[in-house]
Amino acid sequence: MEITIAQALYFLPTIFLVLVIYNLLTKSSEAKRRRTNLPPSPPALPFIGHLLLLKQPVHRALQNLSNKYGPIYSLKLGVRNAIVVSSPSLAEECLNRNDIVFANRPNNFLGWKIIGYNYKTMGASPYGPHWRNLRRLSTVELLSAARLNSFLPVRRDEVKRLVNGLVSEVSGRPGFGHVAMRSRLVDLSMNVMMRMVAGKRYFGTEAGEGRCGEGERFKELIREVFELSATSNPVDFLPAMRWVDFSGLEKRMWEAKGKIDGFFQGLIDERRNDDGAKDATERKTMIDTLLSLQESEPETYSDEIIKGHVMTMVLTGTDSSAATIEWAMSLLLNHPKILNKARAEIDNIVGNNRLVDESDYVKLPYLQGIINETLRLYPPAPTLVPHQSSEDCTVGGYSVKKGTMLIVNAWAIHRDPAAEPLEALCKPRDCIDNAFTVM
Repeated sequence: MEITIAQALYFLPTIFLVLVIYNLLTKSSEAKRRRTNLPPSPPALPFIGHLLLLKQPVHRALQNLSNKYGPIYSLKLGVRNAIVVSSPSLAEECLNRNDIVFANRPNNFLGWKIIGYNYKTMGASPYGPHWRNLRRLSTVELLSAARLNSFLPVRRDEVKRLVNGLVSEVSGRPGFGHVAMRSRLVDLSMNVMMRMVAGKRYFGTEAGEGRCGEGERFKELIREVFELSATSNPVDFLPAMRWVDFSGLEKRMWEAKGKIDGFFQGLIDERRNDDGAKDATERKTMIDTLLSLQESEPETYSDEIIKGHVMTMVLTGTDSSAATIEWAMSLLLNHPKILNKARAEIDNIVGNNRLVDESDYVKLPYLQGIINETLRLYPPAPTLVPHQSSEDCTVGGYSVKKGTMLIVNAWAIHRDPAAEPLEALCKPRDCIDNAFTVM
C-alpha cells in the first residue's frame, strides 16, 4: 500500500513527539545516573532497556560492552536493573567482601519457579535457613572428601569401561578411525553421576537394551530441562508479556517439569522400597543418604526437596564435565608439543602398566596446568549464575541499589591480560609452556 504525502504529514507530529519524549527520558536518566553515582551505562531504549544488546553468545556481547564502558557498568533489562563486572578485583569485591549482600538470587525467574520447585533448589533458593541447610547438606553429607572417595571405584570402573569400549571399536579397523567422543563423554558423565545418585547405570553394552532406551530418554529430558532452565525468558524481564507466551515456553517448562519430576520420584520410590537399602549399613547412594535424613527430619527433607537437590546435581555434573574433557582433548590434539609433554610426565610418574588414577593427580603438575588452562579458556558457565543485592551497597566506588541483579562475566575475567590468569591458576608457573597461552 502506497503512503501519500498527506498521510506522511499526518504521522509526522506523532513521530516528532516520540523522539522528543525519548530524548528527554534519555537525558533525564543520564542526569539521574550521574547524581546517584551509578556505574556507566549504554544508551537504553524505552521499556526494554538494553535487552537488544544481549546478543548470542552473551558473554562476548558483555565483554564488548566492558571494552567500551569499563570493568563495571549498569544495564536496564526490562524492569530489572543489573550491573556487569568483568575484572577479578570487582568480582572479589562482590562475592567476598559483599558476599552476604549478593547472596540472593534474582526473584520471579519463571524457570527457577517452575523447574526449580518454587525456588527450593540450592541454585535458585534465596539466602536464608533453607539455603544454608542445602549448602550444609552438599558439603557435609553428599560432596565431602570422604563421601566422594567412597565413590572412587565407580568413577574408576566407568573410565575403564570407556577406554575398553574405544579400544574395541577401533581395534578391528585398518589405520586410524574417527570416533564421536562427545556422546561417549556424556554417557560417561551420566553413568558416573547416576551410579552415585541412584546406583543405576544407563549406557554401555552391559547396561542392557531396556536400560539404554530408558537412558536415552532420560538424556533427552535432561538436555531439554537444562536448555529451558538456562533460556532467557522475556517474561523474566517484561512481566506484562506473560499473558502472551508467544513461543509456548511456559507450557514447555511445565511439561518438562512433570516428566523430570516423575522420573526422579520413580528413583526415590525404588530406593525407598529396596529392602537391601533399608539397612543403614547398605545405604550407599546419595538418594539413600537423603532418605535416611528424611526419616529423622521429614519436613526438612521432603520428596520435593530431595528431587530438587538430585536434579541440581545431575544437571550441573553431567554436560559440563563432558564439555570440559572434550575441550581439553581438542586443545591437546591441536598442540602436540604440550600433548607430548603431558604424556612424558604421565609415563614418568605413572608408568605404562596402568591408567592414571585420581590419587596420581597431585603428582602431575603439568596435567594440573592443562586442566586449569582449559577451564580458564572455556569455563562451563561463561557467566556465573546471577546474584541479586539484598540492600544498597558500593562496588568499585559506584552505588548499587537494592534489588540490582549482578552478572559476573567469568569468561572475560579469565581472558583479562592484567589478571595474569596463568599465575593464579597454574602454579607453579613454569609447568606451562608459553605456547599454551595462545590457545
